[in-house]
Amino acid sequence: MIIAERLRSARLQHLLDVLNRMHFGRRSEKMVPDQLLLTFEDTGIAMGEVEMIQEQSVEALETAGAAPARKRAPDASRPSLPAHLPRHEIEIAPGGCACSNCGGELHRIGEDRAERLDIVPAQYRVLVTVRPKMGCRSCGDGVSQARAPKHIVPGGLPSEALLADVLVKKYADHLPLL
Repeated sequence: MIIAERLRSARLQHLLDVLNRMHFGRRSEKMVPDQLLLTFEDTGIAMGEVEMIQEQSVEALETAGAAPARKRAPDASRPSLPAHLPRHEIEIAPGGCACSNCGGELHRIGEDRAERLDIVPAQYRVLVTVRPKMGCRSCGDGVSQARAPKHIVPGGLPSEALLADVLVKKYADHLPLL
């Protein structure tokens, strides 16, 4: 009886181990192989969209009369920057307008373009409140002036926008106050 009870206990322990592995074990190995094909399908769709956008931009440049920029091989590691971002072009011209060999006049035959992503940091400005004093010329006693607007910090320098910016940077962005 003792041997039968130990066998029964071992079977039950084995069942518990199997159930625990099924319930708490690694689930990443249970992926269906067809799911891997979905990632390749998404990549194909994305590459098709990128090619379509590039063709549209080249067509737009050609209709605008500009020569299309030299086409590069598609680089999967660096996607193109969004078209809705404003562009600030900086042109760096060569040192002189004359050929260094013969002295003839140089003319443009092409260009190389490189794009980089840039950010303009927050710009601080001073709000100047002007309250003119108005006086009466006839009596000399009547002087009037508009009331000063209330400040969020009485007698303080910061505006509402500056305080909001400081609070967002401190509590949302977790930056120190400096």
